[in-house]
Amino acid sequence: MKNGILTTLILGMALLATAQDVVQLRPEKFNDYALNYYLPKTVTEIEFVASKTTRKAGEYYQYARKYLGISDVITEDSETWHLESATITSRGEANTDERYQLTFKAGQTPYIFVSEEHTILSVNTAPDTNTTTTATAANQDVINDIDSSKALSSDILMSGSIAKMAEMAAKQIYRIRESRMDILTGDADNMPADGESLRIVIEQLEQQEQALTALFEGTTSVEYVTQKMVYTPTDNVENQVILRFSEHLGFVDASDLCGAPIYLSIDVTERGEYPLDNKGVVKKVPKGALAYNIPGKIDISLHFDSKTLAREELSVAQLGVVFGLDPALLSRKKERTYVVFDPTTGGITQIGTATE
Repeated sequence: MKNGILTTLILGMALLATAQDVVQLRPEKFNDYALNYYLPKTVTEIEFVASKTTRKAGEYYQYARKYLGISDVITEDSETWHLESATITSRGEANTDERYQLTFKAGQTPYIFVSEEHTILSVNTAPDTNTTTTATAANQDVINDIDSSKALSSDILMSGSIAKMAEMAAKQIYRIRESRMDILTGDADNMPADGESLRIVIEQLEQQEQALTALFEGTTSVEYVTQKMVYTPTDNVENQVILRFSEHLGFVDASDLCGAPIYLSIDVTERGEYPLDNKGVVKKVPKGALAYNIPGKIDISLHFDSKTLAREELSVAQLGVVFGLDPALLSRKKERTYVVFDPTTGGITQIGTATE
């Protein structure tokens, strides 16, 4: 059933490409009526999301209480990280150690669909291409990251000392607040002509006030950073350190003791087994069979700081066994068998007969 030669796959394919890079193969004379394919192995994709908070002290922070009466201000620059979440998903990729060949006779018209990597997807029917992918959310969330330099007048910039600049900036803040109040109460000498003009003027005044106030309070920005890893399950794993995380440095290598460990654990909850006949005897694999996986199952989890970040139950191809279907079922002229496989595990998800 196994065949290490895949070169005929290129020569012998009658291919039909789709948006998902799916290829249809048919047995032809020039490929000796043989169709080659791989079974998949299951890999897990782990994605961590962390937030990096950057705080910058305002240039006039030491004058905040004196001129604005506020004391809750940022007094020094800092950068801190927080591990927000983790997700575990699985996908299939071609297992180059599991290569197989289906051989037919002239005149037989079965066909198979394979992936771009030539992993088998279906036989005598189109594969299920309704797979979903998860996208990571946006990279940055600005809380109070303001360019205050644009709000400084030439008088403030030329005042000669930090103390004087702080005093003048504070006075400008109070003038802005007074102007906004006059507009809102209708006491301004030059009122905006309409509601839209009023909105624009108020918005501009608020932006100027925020920019100047940031010179006293400081600014804070938050950036979300993702870290992705691929892990191939092969057996039980107990508290393996796969990455480390530091509140000062973010993600660091598993060997870098600057960070606290992130642990991976895998519990093999089920191993795939060969099917039995009515007498409880293991069934024999038919000669030249259509190979497929009977996968096993795992419980996989991630832990950090005594907390569980993520936990999933997944089916895994390589923790199971390879069995096969009689190839004669695939080439019958009437009521021939069709099969759809799980692209992640190589297990059968649909099987039936189609009448021509």
